[in-house]
Amino acid sequence: MKLTLLRHGETDGSRRDLYYGAADIPALPESLAALHENAAAYPRARRYYTSGLLRTEQTLEAIYGPVAHQQLPGLREMNFGDFEMKSYQELKDTAAYQAWIADVEHNVCPNGEGAPQVLERNRAAMAQVLASEEDAVCVVHGGVTAGLMMTWFGGGRYDYSVKPGTGFTVTFRDGKPVSYERVPE
Repeated sequence: MKLTLLRHGETDGSRRDLYYGAADIPALPESLAALHENAAAYPRARRYYTSGLLRTEQTLEAIYGPVAHQQLPGLREMNFGDFEMKSYQELKDTAAYQAWIADVEHNVCPNGEGAPQVLERNRAAMAQVLASEEDAVCVVHGGVTAGLMMTWFGGGRYDYSVKPGTGFTVTFRDGKPVSYERVPE
C-alpha cells in the first residue's frame, strides 16, 4: 500500500508565519493555480481524504479535480488556542508562549492542544485510512505530516518539514511503514 500525505497549498497564514491550526482559512488562489498546473506530478490513488478544513478541500480539488473523498476531522492540525493566527513576533514576549515553546512536543497551548493529543487524534484517524489497505492520498497539514512521519520513522519534527503542496509517499508492507519518498519529485 502507498499512502501519500500532502500539505495543503500556501495560505496567508503560512506566508506570514502564523500559528493557524484550527483557523479555517483558505489557500491562496495563486497557490491553487500553481498546484493545478503541476497536477500531473502528484501520485494518484484509489482513496482520497482531507481534514475537512477549507484549505485541504481546495488543495484536493486543485490537484485531483472533483474526486470522491472522505473528510476525517481527526487529521486536522493542532489547535493553537490563544496563539491562533498570531506570529512569533507577536507572541515572543508573553509568558504563556515562552512556557509553551520550552517544550512544544509536550506542553499544551493555552485553550488549545498539545502535540501528544494531536498525534493521538491523527493516529486514530489514520488507522481508518490504513485499514482499507488501498493506496490513498491524504491532503492534510504540515504538523500532522511531521507527527506521523516521526512516529513511523523516528527523528524529529523538523526532519519532516514540508512546504505547501508537498509531502511524502509512504510505502506500507503488512501494515507497517517501510520506506518513504518526498512528493512531488
